[in-house]
Amino acid sequence: MVQRKHDADLFKNTTMTFGEHLEELRVCLFRALAGLALGFVVGLYFGNAVVRLIQEPLTGSLEIYYEKQANDRLEARIAGLQATEGEATEEGGAAPLPEHLKRYEDLITKDRLLFDEVYVQPRDILAQLHNAYPESFEGVEIPSDDSEENLRKSDLMPIYIWHSIVEDDRIKTKSLNAHEAFMIWIKASLLVGFLIASPWIFYQIWSFVAAGLYSQEKNFIHVYLPFSIALFLAGAALAFFMVIPVVLEFLFKFNSALGIDPDPRISEWLGFVLMLPLGFGISFQLPLVMLFLQRIGVFSVAVYIAKWRIAILVIFVLSMFLTPADPTSMLLMAVPLTVLYFGGIVLCQYMPNTSSPFTEEEGE
Repeated sequence: MVQRKHDADLFKNTTMTFGEHLEELRVCLFRALAGLALGFVVGLYFGNAVVRLIQEPLTGSLEIYYEKQANDRLEARIAGLQATEGEATEEGGAAPLPEHLKRYEDLITKDRLLFDEVYVQPRDILAQLHNAYPESFEGVEIPSDDSEENLRKSDLMPIYIWHSIVEDDRIKTKSLNAHEAFMIWIKASLLVGFLIASPWIFYQIWSFVAAGLYSQEKNFIHVYLPFSIALFLAGAALAFFMVIPVVLEFLFKFNSALGIDPDPRISEWLGFVLMLPLGFGISFQLPLVMLFLQRIGVFSVAVYIAKWRIAILVIFVLSMFLTPADPTSMLLMAVPLTVLYFGGIVLCQYMPNTSSPFTEEEGE
């Protein structure tokens, strides 16, 4: 083994002073913010559409919640009727189900209608109809009102009032003050601006990282950048389209169990729908972070392989803190990150750090 020969100043073309690093950071941050500002201006045009888009997971989960609630109420009503009628039968078994109740389930599941159950006094309804259409009700005798003082619920008639689930006020998100809708539009426009400017922002981040690399390694930035953007978007998409509906379903189960109907506020929902995809997008940078740490000599491929059990434990613990309390969302983050961890090992293995001036070579 012989030591590779180098000039006296090994890093004369690759190193920067601390002040130069700060200046490079300032320039990259300014360029990134300028790109974000430009993207924000463009995003103002799409703000309304984005606000509607980010409400879709919440709206869908609320529709499922209230559909299930309506089915449960209907099943309880049917069970109560069958029990009451069953007591009147000779054998005491379940009574035949009324035809109109058989159709109600289809109204909920197929036609997506919800109902409110109200009670009316039949005599009052008949009297109102008699007054409104005297010709049609000529000769119809109105029952006496002798039982008014002892009126009970059993004397009333239940009526179901149906309405479309999409028109239910409980499905819509709420704002509690006049300026909240405007701020939501601004935040949504900023989100669009970040997505539009994300390639430029990631380019500036990797440009700052490249300033501390060897000249041979700077070419890898052209590989890192598209992978970085793709991993971020993949993580954010996984959170928005898969994790958020699962999390809402889990959380709404507690509302159902406690008998507390959800009344979501748009500003709180926007914070939730932004933070979870953002956390997923950033965490999906794991393979590139591993490659960078291996590149600067903090870890080696051998260490990554030897400590994989500890790494997976850390991934699951971090996933527990970065997601809500339900185990499903934790697994939906931890499992892809575990796969990405081993993908990072493969990436480090096939893109080894061969540009260090301290590498030894074999010689005769």
